[in-house]
Amino acid sequence: MKTPPNTLLMTLKPRIAIACSAAIMLSLSLNLKAQTPASAAQDWPQKTVRLISPFSAGSSVDIMARLISVPLSKMLGQAVVVENKTGAGGNVGADAVAKAAPDGYTLGIVTTGPMAINPSLMAHVPYNPNKDFAPVVLLAAGPNVLVVNANMAVSNLDDLIKLLKANPGKYSYGSSGVGSTNHLAGELFSFKTNTKMIHIPYKGNQDALNDVLSGQITMTFSGLQPLLSNLQAGKIKALVIAGDKRMPAIADVPTVAELGLKGAEVMPWYGVVAPAGTPPSIIQLLNKDITEIMSRPDIYNQFKSNGSEPNTGTSAQFADLIASDVERWSEVIKRAGIQSP
Repeated sequence: MKTPPNTLLMTLKPRIAIACSAAIMLSLSLNLKAQTPASAAQDWPQKTVRLISPFSAGSSVDIMARLISVPLSKMLGQAVVVENKTGAGGNVGADAVAKAAPDGYTLGIVTTGPMAINPSLMAHVPYNPNKDFAPVVLLAAGPNVLVVNANMAVSNLDDLIKLLKANPGKYSYGSSGVGSTNHLAGELFSFKTNTKMIHIPYKGNQDALNDVLSGQITMTFSGLQPLLSNLQAGKIKALVIAGDKRMPAIADVPTVAELGLKGAEVMPWYGVVAPAGTPPSIIQLLNKDITEIMSRPDIYNQFKSNGSEPNTGTSAQFADLIASDVERWSEVIKRAGIQSP
């Protein structure tokens, strides 16, 4: 991924008496620019750091927050306390981060939904994902997998596409709700294959999967972990991985790119952000520490067991991912005419 210029650097504009010469003004300005970020990192943290989870206790996002909060507390020498602020599909928690003081004492775990989907899906989102946050680090991402009932008369993706084209609007796919990543995965799949399906929204992934198992609907897109037991029992068939590489647990299932559907990747992700204006030195320190935490075998394996592949990188790379997904899902939502209920 190409790393864009660092847009997180602060521009300091000290006010200096009019009587000072232009040379003195320039010298003082440059000196402040050089010293302030470094001193911010040296003095921080001096108190408890909040890590806001925009989803409820026990959710996958909340579990991730708590997994990293304990080792991060030890590395920083101050408590990192997880605080759940739920509502509006993650928007309440994300907005709490955006509106917090940019001093390094409020962080948030965010996902594709509130950062890249909701701003285009919902009429009133109180923050701008590209302007109101300082991305810290990507934590993990996991591709969707397309599955069908085991009794369906298709053995591969090509068979399914032929069936859908021969019967436009007859077959259905389930999702965890309007505007969810697996809903948009279905819309993107339809665009890329020039097919038409019926979308059936459910209250959650498991409800959609249950109806695939019973044959009530044709298929669903889901992260791998909830599918594994039924895949191993032969109750459902995985036809394609909406990611950029194969997965060891289902090594015989190809990716969308392998099957000529490049651009149909759907990789829901999780990451840490701070309010815009947080000193770059603090962002860099957090990026370094969290990257080290994510490389620890126990943390890595726990993220994997929750169905996500740990995948960090620089803060600039995470900013680029957010911006590209905002644009990408905006186009899909507009083209499909999706509106939040």
